[in-house]
Amino acid sequence: MTKHLSKYHLHATKVILFILLFTFNAYSKEELFIIEGIVLNAETSEPVSNAVVLVVGTNNYITTKSDGTFSLQVNSTGTIRIKITHIAYQEKLIDFNSENESKKKLIVYLIPKIVNLPSVIITDNTSTSVFEEIKDYSIILKGKELQRQLSQTLATTLKNEAGLSVRSMGPAPSRPVYRGLGQDRILISEDGMKTIDLSATSPDHAVTIEPFTSDKIEVLRGPKILTKSSSTIGGIVNISRNEIPQQIHNTYHLTVGGYAETVNKGYLGSIQSEVPFNPLAIKLELSKRITSDLKTPDGLVKNSSSENLNSAFGLSYIDDFGYSGAAFRLYNLSYGIPGGFIGAHPKGVKIDINKKQFHFNSKVKVLSDSNNINLSYKNIYYRHKEFEFSGRIGSEFRIITNLASLDYTHSKLFNFDDGILGISLEHRDFEIGGYVFTPPTNSINISTYLYEEINLGRANFNFGIRYSFDNINPKVEKPDSKIGEIRKRKFNNISLSASLIYQLTDVVFVGSNLSRSTRVPTIEELFSEGPHLAAYSYEVGNPELNSESGIGTEVFIYHKFQNFNFNLNAFYNNFDSFIIPRNSGEINYQTFLPIYKTYGIAAVLYGLDGWFNWNFFDRYFLSSSFSYTKGMFRENSEPLPQIPPFKGTTGIQFKADNLQIGLNCDWAFSQKNVDLFEQPTDGYFVFNSFIQYLFYIEESVNSISLNIDNIFNKSYRNHLSRIKSILPEAGFNIRLIYKLML
Repeated sequence: MTKHLSKYHLHATKVILFILLFTFNAYSKEELFIIEGIVLNAETSEPVSNAVVLVVGTNNYITTKSDGTFSLQVNSTGTIRIKITHIAYQEKLIDFNSENESKKKLIVYLIPKIVNLPSVIITDNTSTSVFEEIKDYSIILKGKELQRQLSQTLATTLKNEAGLSVRSMGPAPSRPVYRGLGQDRILISEDGMKTIDLSATSPDHAVTIEPFTSDKIEVLRGPKILTKSSSTIGGIVNISRNEIPQQIHNTYHLTVGGYAETVNKGYLGSIQSEVPFNPLAIKLELSKRITSDLKTPDGLVKNSSSENLNSAFGLSYIDDFGYSGAAFRLYNLSYGIPGGFIGAHPKGVKIDINKKQFHFNSKVKVLSDSNNINLSYKNIYYRHKEFEFSGRIGSEFRIITNLASLDYTHSKLFNFDDGILGISLEHRDFEIGGYVFTPPTNSINISTYLYEEINLGRANFNFGIRYSFDNINPKVEKPDSKIGEIRKRKFNNISLSASLIYQLTDVVFVGSNLSRSTRVPTIEELFSEGPHLAAYSYEVGNPELNSESGIGTEVFIYHKFQNFNFNLNAFYNNFDSFIIPRNSGEINYQTFLPIYKTYGIAAVLYGLDGWFNWNFFDRYFLSSSFSYTKGMFRENSEPLPQIPPFKGTTGIQFKADNLQIGLNCDWAFSQKNVDLFEQPTDGYFVFNSFIQYLFYIEESVNSISLNIDNIFNKSYRNHLSRIKSILPEAGFNIRLIYKLML
């Protein structure tokens, strides 16, 4: 019996060894396969950390690192399916064949999804407020979309967004106009602090911002802008570039970019780097842009070239308390203003701008991460010279500005969920030379402000209030000036705004906004008295002007469904005093320039704007945005000057993970509702196309965009261009944009 059992055990052992040997041989034939990649936010191209990468049908998975990267080993050959999941993003499945390769590199884009969670925050700088969610539906250019739409200036980068138009006097001096409102009703800021230049005062003056090195561009409105500006009816265009680092990365970050276009033989090169030296973080930035004269369907726009050099250095100390840091920026711009029409210099004017800026910012936590004190300070030296063709200086401006603000930001306080309480100070020393007769002036602004949010379940309410005191003091007073008594002026203003948003469903929001807006007249609006060389106008101010003031109302609806999103806004702005420079129809015969006089008049502006995005089939999308504004004098219902026509853009796109292809049409109706002595413009349809591809090389993410603008070389006019009487907009153009992010 024992002998038979021994034989049985021996036989069983042989069978087990045979099975193990067969299994080993079977697995040994399977090659080790490596999957490497990076997971990015499809809307912003920012890394997604803690996403789960799983091989379907197995327990083999890994989570992405803080920089979005992962590396996963797979014992398999043939077809492999992986699933990428994250609580804040839509699930992604990817299939590929591993037969003829040992490694696969992937760029994975996850689409954000709406997640309704309790108010538990375990991240930095995050808000569960519906107001912050609604801000994402507003005009924000970031990630792939921003990289594709980058253009020569800030205004032309934003030109196709709902509500926005471009005021220009050539390619370089262009500035955004929002719902028919220009000048300093639109505050332009960098990282939340006001940028200083003269672009708000005249159409020949350029915005001193290089859009190519920005991380995000956003157009903000609503009560929260009262923490930055008293003009609630306009808005804020904020350029986010984080020149003062606020966090320390695990490794260095590098962005290298280039830009070229044919319509002006323009090109740009840029480099940005952020280097961690815990607890320090260093930010470096350098870019240079050169353009030649602009080509149009009607010929070359002579004297429209430009050259720009932009550089910055930032340093932060970052610890558990928050951060403190400073940045220094240099910005130089030289550009031409075309001539050759009535009142203009035959060969145009050249403008040189030099700007030096020091920026300090400190954010200190108080008791918790969501309660902090923020101290900011900026010193800006701005110099601006306008040259006749002979080289003689016709106008010269020098501004030294000091800006400071102190804010306390809180979460739960009494019945308020979030809020900001602060005070700001601005001192401006304005010197003028050449053939400009506006007196040199010192001005000071002191403001205090309050912003609060209240969450009432499905309803959310927020409001803001700002009190401003302004003292404008000309260094030379003229009691007998031809335009009136030039003297010290003081202004006290209160601006108010409140918004209500109601959440009809998880994806549908409706709301309204009511505001009282104020604006102090500028030095030029008060005291100008003489020719302005590059603007080709004789400017007459009004020292008796009071503050601009008006009541603004707005209603809006936002839908964000799975395959169809849209936003519709209706607004009505009623001004008791609306300050505008207006062509009087008179000529100054010493200079042969048209005389522009400044008035404070009662006016009304109202209209509609919005957008939609429809995923109508598989990966195909139809999108459109539009803007309509009507402006009139309240006294006689006659049209206001410089109101843009009904305009928009409509396009179709194919979107894959790494590839986007699109065809769109920029369109505008004719604008016949014009002020006296203002030229009407015809409507137009201009077709454009693009292809954008993103790819992964080693550890770098690469974005390349090829854009073809004005495909049919159509001749058309921008109604807000001061040179539209002689020259159309840019003709056929090929734009190539490349960025490498490491």
